[in-house]
Amino acid sequence: MNPQIISSYDGGAHNADLNKTVSRLSKTGSYKDMSCVMIVPCFGSIPTKAVASWMNLYSPPNAKFTRLFAVGMEVGHAFSTAIESILAHPDLQNWKYILTLEHDNLPPPDGIVKLLEAMDKHPEYACIGGLYFTQGPQGVAQVWGDPKDPVLNFRPQIPIPNTVQECCGTGMGFNLWRMEMFKDKNLPRPLFETKTQGGVATQDLAFWANARKLGYRCAIDTSVRVGHYDLDGKRGGIPDMVW
Repeated sequence: MNPQIISSYDGGAHNADLNKTVSRLSKTGSYKDMSCVMIVPCFGSIPTKAVASWMNLYSPPNAKFTRLFAVGMEVGHAFSTAIESILAHPDLQNWKYILTLEHDNLPPPDGIVKLLEAMDKHPEYACIGGLYFTQGPQGVAQVWGDPKDPVLNFRPQIPIPNTVQECCGTGMGFNLWRMEMFKDKNLPRPLFETKTQGGVATQDLAFWANARKLGYRCAIDTSVRVGHYDLDGKRGGIPDMVW
């Protein structure tokens, strides 16, 4: 502690400029219902580097937050099954958000609160994800498709730093979704399905191909920087590498 003269009263740093503090709290939306269910599909084990990252994640104070782990399922089946079980639960179905987190993604400690803030600011989006790249030296940003193109496509876009960037589809690695979206009976079931016939498509972009037809929009918050961990080097060629 620095040498100092202590007075009988100190109202605290947050009280010193109450208008500034109120503005900050209004911006983050932490006083609102930010209830969130996190879904993690995994194949029985999770890399230590991923777990270390997840242990640093924090959610808004006193907000309802819980975690579900789907073990031993193909990734599309894991997401679909977990979401349907949430929608069938008498309590969880009334929560506001679902957070998807994949077993090899390393989000920043403030990733959840930043995505919640972005979703509160942008009600036009049904989903906002963090920015991460495909694995390997030639990795591209998972900001799939330019919505300004009149023809729906999922070509990887160049990320625009520190913005909420609209796209046609997202990965699933670290995404915040509005619960209400999944209650739409017009969305084909199963919700997430890896396509192997009539053109190969991963479960995430196969979902967005359907969701875009119903008017749902998505974006990536490029200020939320997420690592993509390759434990054994099978995808990127370099074991124990974060891309």
